Amino acid sequence: MTRFQIRIDDEVGEALARNRPVVALESTIFSHLGLPSPANLEALNRCISAIRRHGAVPAITVVLDGVARVGVDQSEWPLVCGPARKVGERELGTALAQRWKVGATTVSSSLLLAARAGIEVFSTGGIGGVHRNSEITGDISSDLGALAQHRVVTVCAGAKSFLDLPRTLEYLETLSVPVIGLGCDFFPEFTVHQGSLPIPARVDSVQQLADIVRANRSLGRTGGLLACVPVPEKDALQKNEIDQITNAALQNAAELGVVGSAVTPHVLKFIAEATNEGSVRANLALAENNASIAAQLATILTN
Repeated sequence: MTRFQIRIDDEVGEALARNRPVVALESTIFSHLGLPSPANLEALNRCISAIRRHGAVPAITVVLDGVARVGVDQSEWPLVCGPARKVGERELGTALAQRWKVGATTVSSSLLLAARAGIEVFSTGGIGGVHRNSEITGDISSDLGALAQHRVVTVCAGAKSFLDLPRTLEYLETLSVPVIGLGCDFFPEFTVHQGSLPIPARVDSVQQLADIVRANRSLGRTGGLLACVPVPEKDALQKNEIDQITNAALQNAAELGVVGSAVTPHVLKFIAEATNEGSVRANLALAENNASIAAQLATILTN
């Protein structure tokens, strides 16, 4: 019988065995499906550096030559940053069985791999969610179900702003996913600093966030928790501007017949071009900031 195993990098495995802090990362943001080159490599460097500055070990999740990997060597970064096929949790088994050369993991597949490896904290940019007009299309990201299913804390800058954010929050409540704002009372809107949707709980320190994580663990809860951190204000885009561009991007996608999983990369590319790469700079800043917070949280949780 063929057995498909998750390969955990030696450094990551040793850190987990010694109860040292580890932070999981997705690979979609670093691939050609996420940020454009060379910003994707810059994002990878900044996230890795932010995690190591706080004494934690980074664990990039990716599929390489049909093997699910948790942690990769720096020599393999060019593969992570190159062309890839998008791998959500649904596609992960197929990617292994069919031995996909490079599979870029999304939030959902990264959460599965992190949970299987025993990693408690995961850092990303913005999560997927309920898409606009979902009542017609039924388009809801598998990220939300994965957040509810896997016992991992996700640190993010809220959800991507072109989604239906009120319904995304409602869906997270339906799934009983705790949503905690770090230094904010609102649901962050990815590259926009200020949001208008209130969230259930706020904390003002990573220690307070860790306390909530531990309280949920003590109750025997087996699902995840969403920690929301706004993009640093100095790097954020203006809400009015991004709202107008987002509407144009979604209209463009509809006119071109872009649907399903292809919508997100199409819209992100449109927004990057329309903002003269301003959204890329904001994305870099929020990814690094989230990685830093995640590393601090992982460090506290291992003490």
